[in-house]
Amino acid sequence: MAVLAKIRQRSALLIGVIALALFAFIIQDLIGKGTFSQSSKDVGSIDGKDISFEDFRIKVSNVEKSGQGITSTEAANRVWDQEVSIALLSTQFEKLGLRVGKKHLLEVLKSDPNIGKNPMFLNAAGIFDEVKFNDYFNSNPEAKEYIAQKEKDAELNAKFQIYNTLIKSGLYTTASEGKLKYEMEANKVSFAYAAAPYSSIKDSEVKISDSDIVDYMKKNEKKFKADATREIQYVLVEDKASKEDEAEIKAKLTALLSGSVVYNAKTGKNDTLPGFKNATNIAEFVNANSDVPYDSTYVAKNNLPAVDADKLFSLPAGAIYGPYVYGRYYAISKSLGFKAGVNAKASHILISYDGAQATPKEKRTKEDAKVKAEEILAQVQANPDSFMMLAFTNSDDASAQQGGDLGYFGQGQMVKPFNDFVFNNGIGKIGLVETPFGFHIIKVTDKQDGIRLATIAQKIEPSEATSDKVFTLATKFEMDAADKDFTAAAKELGLKVAPVVNAKAMDEAFGPLGNQRNIVRWAFDKETGKGDVKRFEIANIGHVIAQYKGENESGLVSVDMARPYVEPILKNKKKAELLKAKMTGSSLEAVAKAAGVAVQQAADVTLDNPVLPGGVGQEPRVVGNAFALAGNKVSAPIEGNTGVYVVKNIKTVKAPAIANHAAYVEKVKAQSANDASRVLPALKNNAKIEDNRLQFNY
Repeated sequence: MAVLAKIRQRSALLIGVIALALFAFIIQDLIGKGTFSQSSKDVGSIDGKDISFEDFRIKVSNVEKSGQGITSTEAANRVWDQEVSIALLSTQFEKLGLRVGKKHLLEVLKSDPNIGKNPMFLNAAGIFDEVKFNDYFNSNPEAKEYIAQKEKDAELNAKFQIYNTLIKSGLYTTASEGKLKYEMEANKVSFAYAAAPYSSIKDSEVKISDSDIVDYMKKNEKKFKADATREIQYVLVEDKASKEDEAEIKAKLTALLSGSVVYNAKTGKNDTLPGFKNATNIAEFVNANSDVPYDSTYVAKNNLPAVDADKLFSLPAGAIYGPYVYGRYYAISKSLGFKAGVNAKASHILISYDGAQATPKEKRTKEDAKVKAEEILAQVQANPDSFMMLAFTNSDDASAQQGGDLGYFGQGQMVKPFNDFVFNNGIGKIGLVETPFGFHIIKVTDKQDGIRLATIAQKIEPSEATSDKVFTLATKFEMDAADKDFTAAAKELGLKVAPVVNAKAMDEAFGPLGNQRNIVRWAFDKETGKGDVKRFEIANIGHVIAQYKGENESGLVSVDMARPYVEPILKNKKKAELLKAKMTGSSLEAVAKAAGVAVQQAADVTLDNPVLPGGVGQEPRVVGNAFALAGNKVSAPIEGNTGVYVVKNIKTVKAPAIANHAAYVEKVKAQSANDASRVLPALKNNAKIEDNRLQFNY
């Protein structure tokens, strides 16, 4: 049972995949958060295959329990994506008749280190023992049930591996494609051209209507396909401290500086209590008056609040600074003195070996590692500037990518031998240290001094009176907005209407307010009608008064969403027609004169890199037309990326024929290496998917 518990604790799911999708099937119960109004017993269907609500609920429950900080909606979305992927791929597996043998299945299970490398399943030689593995799970009913589910997951993963291999095997690059690649790189064209840029016509001279946008989207439906959304406008009434609240907080802090007189009931006399300036037990005084506990550590200057860092760091012992703003607090700080070298910065080159706590890049014994470390130490001592490159090429630590740089760290953050070397030596010192991770060539690169500050911090938050005023304002606006125009009601009360949020059914994020799933769920509720208004209290923020404006059914995105992308394209189209009308003439020079531009030159341009000189950028249509022209022939006007062009071919140079295009075939192969990953998105795009999650209050 201990082995089973360990596997459960440490192993996520044997399979990691199914393209983008097969994760650990573990999420949490989202149900019970409200009443059910579902009209279907299934949470959805994929190409007619139903997904049982109960099965879905259990998987969601498991994932939410296992995830660190995962939200309910995020868990549901993750499981839904998995279910869709598995359903679509399983159909493909069945059509192909894919089968997985026992040996293949066992190899997939063994790939999980918690199974394949578990000491309970290894023989005396340290090799996985199938008999031990089977005996353990067959003798334990609970374990047997558990491994049966793991086998199902492993089988699915194995089938995907086969499926993916079949797809990749079907992808190939022909010699003709390699030849074309060679010619696109090697063929060159030189040409003269006249370019009338789109920017020569003001945007105000061309108007794009909503119908123009819609027509463009209809011609390019796949680019603008969208799920159903709800339009929600809102007003945020922030519950934050007023100027009066802030002044009161600062006054309280200032009052703590000096002593106070309090009546002592036991003696019947007044006692004078020391203030922050003269307190004898500074830690006790801070903890009694601060919202942030006393911290005795020394702080480097770069870790102090940026605006006040210079003044705080230069405080002599016993001096006090403030009040000042420290994040969401007002604070006063008292210097308790400086200390040199509280933080250090170092770089290292780790040479590990078999059996050390770090994995070496190449197999080596401890003795081999020590010899190599000493060789590198000698190189670094002879030429300290070589440290970065030697770390990059030799270190067995992830810091190799940064030339061995470990950044700043404090006392006790590194293993003791490493820590002692760095903090006991000066900047620039280089040496060799052994730790359980291997041998370290260390270079001390910097030290930071620190200051110890006793800080009393009090949170900047609204008073009860301020919060009451905010609540009254938010409630009044909620009532006014229900009867009047939303924007007009906001203006009357001096409130600002935020930009409209277009939310999808399973969205969590709500504009700049982050995760506000309750607002999105309300907008999609069947009981919510167009124009309805509701107030939501947002912790640590204030009140959101939202109005449901309307819905966009699944189909195309709204014109407002599409306009920023489509409008520039359509404006350039209209500008192109105006520019084409100008670009007339019997020669290139005549065309340039009519358009009011100069004739320019482009030399030795290729189809593989169709860039025009002078910072113009890529113009593939222009270069393609230049290649297509016969010598000294002039083209018709061409709509390019940045303007309208007329070109005249000066010279086309064909590359010499070569017998073997293998190198170019490999280039094309590399460019299409990830084509297999496009299968799952394609299956989803063509599938009939019904999503009923909203019926179950997700």
